[in-house]
Amino acid sequence: MVFKLEYLQLGGSFKARGSVNAVLAARDAGKLTDSGVVVASGGNAAIGAAHAARIVGTRCTVVVPENAPPVKVTALRDLGADVRLHGSRYHDAAEFAGALATKTGALLLHAYDLPDIVAGAGTIALELAADVPGPQTVVACVGGGGLLGGLAAAQRPGDRLVGAEPTGASSLHQAVEAGGPVSVELDSIAADSLGATRIGDICWSTIADKAVESVVVSDDAIIAARRMLWERFRIVVEHGTATAVAAVAAGLVKPAPDSTLCVLLCGANTRLDDL
Repeated sequence: MVFKLEYLQLGGSFKARGSVNAVLAARDAGKLTDSGVVVASGGNAAIGAAHAARIVGTRCTVVVPENAPPVKVTALRDLGADVRLHGSRYHDAAEFAGALATKTGALLLHAYDLPDIVAGAGTIALELAADVPGPQTVVACVGGGGLLGGLAAAQRPGDRLVGAEPTGASSLHQAVEAGGPVSVELDSIAADSLGATRIGDICWSTIADKAVESVVVSDDAIIAARRMLWERFRIVVEHGTATAVAAVAAGLVKPAPDSTLCVLLCGANTRLDDL
């Protein structure tokens, strides 16, 4: 088994890949104004956007739900971002961010449903292909699907991709069952990072003709997997990240004999006192 240590990325999660890609593309296309960028996020996408804004020397305004983890809000303010707290869910924050971008002329980024954001996440698959020989079974947690969509876009013949979600925050799983994206209710310990109420359109269209599977795990399994990562490997991750590990620990994902199991550990902006 291989762990892809995306929590070691700039900002503590894979999200910097997409944010930097999107902001650099906008700058090169002359689409950045003095108003900078604005993004709605539960935390990690905003942290990635704040780092991207610093790289190009522009402003960053982030809108997060009022229940966003304090550790992420603190990180955003330390990065110099203008943090706005609005609503109780990602959807509320996203609507406010959209209105703010329209009013100020700032570049509106999206946590997961923007082509440059998804493409940035897809570079993970390219690195895995270069570093891990042979077919792979890749397991990744799913929120809005930006990560899954990027991985699917770069998927090679013979590879297998599994999206793991909490039972109480399963936008992908419920979309698969319904035959298309649907609005879902959120009730999970991992909803702070996997809190999208609907799978992204880009993800859904990207995985339509791909070999992508969906599994769900309980909050208890997620908590146990997160604790196991710490106790056995001294790795601290978010509950959302631990969802991918929980799927493997629960026996829901078993690679073929000739396939390497690759688990993405995608974020670690979390408390340290609840392990």
